[in-house]
Amino acid sequence: MSKLLSVEHLTMQFGGLKAVNDVSFTASASAITAIIGPNGAGKTTVFNCLTGFYHPTHGRIILQREAGGTVELQHLRKHQVAARAKVARTFQNIRLFAGMTVLENLIVAQHNRLQRASLFSIAGLFGLPAYKNAEKDAVERARFWLDRVGLTASADVPAGSLPYGQQRKLEIVRALCTEPVLLCLDEPAAGLNGSETAELARFLRELRDEHGLAILLIEHDMGMVMGISDHIVVLDYGRKIADAAPAVIKEDPAVIRAYLGEPEAA
Repeated sequence: MSKLLSVEHLTMQFGGLKAVNDVSFTASASAITAIIGPNGAGKTTVFNCLTGFYHPTHGRIILQREAGGTVELQHLRKHQVAARAKVARTFQNIRLFAGMTVLENLIVAQHNRLQRASLFSIAGLFGLPAYKNAEKDAVERARFWLDRVGLTASADVPAGSLPYGQQRKLEIVRALCTEPVLLCLDEPAAGLNGSETAELARFLRELRDEHGLAILLIEHDMGMVMGISDHIVVLDYGRKIADAAPAVIKEDPAVIRAYLGEPEAA
């Protein structure tokens, strides 16, 4: 598998606290990479650095472009990471537009593409063919993903009225409508029951296997992580303590100590 993302000596400091301390890892194209660790390990801080919400204190985050060359994400703001680098993200707390319909949420996700096609409103106002075609493509893309996750029948209902598990699905396919090269998922199984988690795991494997999508996820459900990940990075107190395949990670003494704690001395 070819390398898509390289994180080099990433450090994020808040005053005297180093939330992430000299962390390096890679993520491959067409692979699922998980970042795990106890609460407070620095996982979400890494995501915030990758997606432009934070500018790291030190380090580089290098993404391979589809057309060749690289882009360094640490220099970009969050809207530039999505638009220029094609890195999409979901959040631990769902951030849908609750009052908009399910379909409208997916159309809004394609705003940048539609804005360019509208020539920044001129083509849209006059109904020029280029904008009409872009609008049609946006609706077709949205309906494709709704069909993939079984939400087509709910296309015209308010997103906020969906059950929690379906809102999780909608947030993921909204990110997919941006056609990312890297999809970053922050605890996508949080709040899901067992059957919903299994369904999500199947869907993520399909995205990797059928669409060749690279996925980077933070997750606490270890059964899901071990079942779908190609590669796992483990953090503890802001430092990387392990970086390997799932079979190696689950036997690593440092990982076991981080999750279970050191045994008390006799």
